[in-house]
Amino acid sequence: MHRPSPKTLAAPSISRFMRNGWDRIPCAHRSFAILALLFLSAAFASSQSAPPQPSFDAATIKPSDKADPNSGYWSRPGIGRFYAHSLSIQFLIQLAYGVEKDQIAGKPAWLDSDFYDIEAKPEEGIKLSSDELKPRLQNLLVERFHLAGHFETKMVRGYALIVAKAGPKLQPTKADHPPSWRIDTSSGHLEGLNWSMPFLAQMLQRATHIPVADQTGIAGSYDIKLRFAPELDQDPALPTLYTALRENLGLELKARQVPTRVLVIDHIDRVPAPN
Repeated sequence: MHRPSPKTLAAPSISRFMRNGWDRIPCAHRSFAILALLFLSAAFASSQSAPPQPSFDAATIKPSDKADPNSGYWSRPGIGRFYAHSLSIQFLIQLAYGVEKDQIAGKPAWLDSDFYDIEAKPEEGIKLSSDELKPRLQNLLVERFHLAGHFETKMVRGYALIVAKAGPKLQPTKADHPPSWRIDTSSGHLEGLNWSMPFLAQMLQRATHIPVADQTGIAGSYDIKLRFAPELDQDPALPTLYTALRENLGLELKARQVPTRVLVIDHIDRVPAPN
């Protein structure tokens, strides 16, 4: 498929403006015009010299021998390398951009049915925290799968995560773990260390299956532990998610129109570029 190359913008030309428009500017205003043009040219040059997106020093991608979404796994942050087994490109996009599957639009049917094994190493000295991993995965998707897309913000029906009337009951993080360290997000469980409120909202979105926006106004990171009755397998011995959230964390979910960020895929190749 032919992809037109992006248009290159030219920096403002002072000399061209001096030739074509200088005579139309009153003498008293010419010094201001020169300063404005110099500022515009400097600002444009600065934007063009932005540092490149971090990338892996080396990366190998190959189709999984036994593609099985239930056996997929990936490495934890902070170990200085990234490896994954039987991950779909859709899930790789979720890891790279911090979105859920229902926040990806324009996706081809194969996006969650083709599975890959990945081995990647960053440059020396990079531990690959979550923040260091994301831009490198984004670059990997662009370079190897030619991913092109853009973000849109839409108002949709969902939940706002807010503080309950009795106030929050949050436990500040004490252990030395990477941010957003996941312990257990399986059915009926929501447990983790060093979670921010936006990340908790993201995990609640998986449990409720609709968008959740953090509107608590609470900063910092906390250790989270919730047990609740799964929606499809009610256990009378366990509270509902909404009750557990209020009683254990002092938080509530309120039905509202909430903003959600959607990644719209404009193009992606099914077969990655060679290793």
